[in-house]
Amino acid sequence: MTIIDLSTFFSETAKLKELDIYMEKAREMAGDGNDVVLTGAAPVWLYLKIAHALHGKARKLIYRSPVTGDVVIFDHSPY
Repeated sequence: MTIIDLSTFFSETAKLKELDIYMEKAREMAGDGNDVVLTGAAPVWLYLKIAHALHGKARKLIYRSPVTGDVVIFDHSPY
């Protein structure tokens, strides 16, 4: 399982002008066909764009928060 902490993608404030860089970094970290967990303090728009960028790349995508625990965003595993 690959854990991607979105809070490490930027310092202080995420910038929309850096969005392509964030998405590419997430794609590289996720690899192909892996189970991926997104976590960390980040704006909702960044979570949404990264989730969209990983659709078709990750087998399973999970959002993890201390409040919600694990929430499956999508699961394309046949098992």
